[in-house]
Amino acid sequence: MIIEIKVPSPGESITEVEIGSWLVEDGAVVAKDQEIAEVESDKATLTIVASEGGKIEIKAEEGEAVEVGAVVCTIDTSVEAPAASAKPKEEEKAAEAEAPKAKAAEEKPAVEESAEHDKVKVTSVAKEMMKDHGLSVDDVINGLKRLGKKEVEAVVNAPQAAAAAIPQKEATRDEERQRMSSLRRKLSARLVSVKNETAMLTTFNEIDMSYVMDMRKKYQQKFVDTHGFKVGFMSFFTKAVATAMDFHPMVNAQIDGDEIVMPQFVDVGIAVSTPKGLMVPIVRNAESKTIPAIELEIKELAAKARNKKISVEELQGGTFTITNGGVFGSLLSTPILNPPQSGILGMHNIVERPVAVNGQVVIRPMMYVALSYDHRIIDGKDSVGFLVKLKELLENPELLFTGGKDAGELMLGI
Repeated sequence: MIIEIKVPSPGESITEVEIGSWLVEDGAVVAKDQEIAEVESDKATLTIVASEGGKIEIKAEEGEAVEVGAVVCTIDTSVEAPAASAKPKEEEKAAEAEAPKAKAAEEKPAVEESAEHDKVKVTSVAKEMMKDHGLSVDDVINGLKRLGKKEVEAVVNAPQAAAAAIPQKEATRDEERQRMSSLRRKLSARLVSVKNETAMLTTFNEIDMSYVMDMRKKYQQKFVDTHGFKVGFMSFFTKAVATAMDFHPMVNAQIDGDEIVMPQFVDVGIAVSTPKGLMVPIVRNAESKTIPAIELEIKELAAKARNKKISVEELQGGTFTITNGGVFGSLLSTPILNPPQSGILGMHNIVERPVAVNGQVVIRPMMYVALSYDHRIIDGKDSVGFLVKLKELLENPELLFTGGKDAGELMLGI
């Protein structure tokens, strides 16, 4: 029976995709549910799986644009994948014969050093060789019998010999070219349009991360025991961003023609670097979620994006974006807007620096943060105030559980 494999719909607004790569060769025998191809839209890279097992016949070439619903390959289900052959009896017998030897080798005592040679440094490779041959340090050193010119020269010339062993890269004038993916082309066009169509500015601040770090260190094990995964910095920042929006809602706003749209919810996009390019899955209604719920959702979305399992719906929308260049070692940057959003927060590397605290110079783990914003609708007061509020929330994490208000204010109802 011949089964047709068609291009699934990545999303409601997408009518055409591009064959990114075939994961199997034409004529190969594939198993049911095996990934056979990657298709790229202007929003995401997704995989096509074999609905049945059999021999595949490819109908569309890599790089070819095909419509959603088009047949890209067929599978002949009458051809079955060859069953894995059993081990020959000879191999089994040989393995059984080797087993006692391996067990005996494992039970050999570890290499010991005598008191006379206890200052001799033995590398891990040498230890393994000595263990395999049943030798001790005494056996090796005494085996030298005498120290002559050759042995001394070996030690003297060791650094030069090591340097000579470093492989030298061969000079070349070759170039490698590869076609830009549909996702990369779309991303390039969007980034250029941002620079041309928005009045983008960036403001900066710094955050003392010691309070959040201390909280994570104190409660990390209990958090893992309770939820089954670790808590990271991104969930704290996501929650802090959503809370800060209550005080500066214009940072969450967007321009739509001649109107300003101000969502009453905060959908935070988390920028994720993947081999195919940047993707921004969305954590929806972050303002109403707990830190554990946000952390779990971020982990699941990031894994989907990197494994090409994410849906277009999980990438659409968003009212604000967070990007973390600190994971790659970035100290400071000016992130670029993700239209039609009006703001994006850039996190950076945490570095211990001397700072003034209560009139004294102390060393604290500091992070620079950057807010790029569209100055057409976000004024300097809101942009600077937003970062100041973010700094306040993260340097006093307990405020994240009181809506950003001081406990005394809540007590007095002010």
